[in-house]
Amino acid sequence: MRSSRVQSFIAGVLVANTAPHLATAVTGRRHLTPLAGRNSGPAANAVWAGLNLAAGVALLRRARQAGDASPRWNSDLVAFETGALVLAAWMAGTERFFPMNSDRD
Repeated sequence: MRSSRVQSFIAGVLVANTAPHLATAVTGRRHLTPLAGRNSGPAANAVWAGLNLAAGVALLRRARQAGDASPRWNSDLVAFETGALVLAAWMAGTERFFPMNSDRD
């Protein structure tokens, strides 16, 4: 049961990380990725968004199999949402104090 919550938390982080990279890819801007560094273009961001989404969905499926057999979400949903919230807070904080994905210097 605990393992499924950890997997759900990490899945929340990964799925939430999809949004900024997908938005960057769609708008044709540059955004930091591990694939191409600080000046990652739209293609690298689209690939990174896809990898994050695929890994997040895979972890969610695995967490559902590892958790209880109930068809309802339980503490796994809370763990998933907590992961997404933690990533959002981390992104907001790092962009506020160490801006690397904006045009301001």
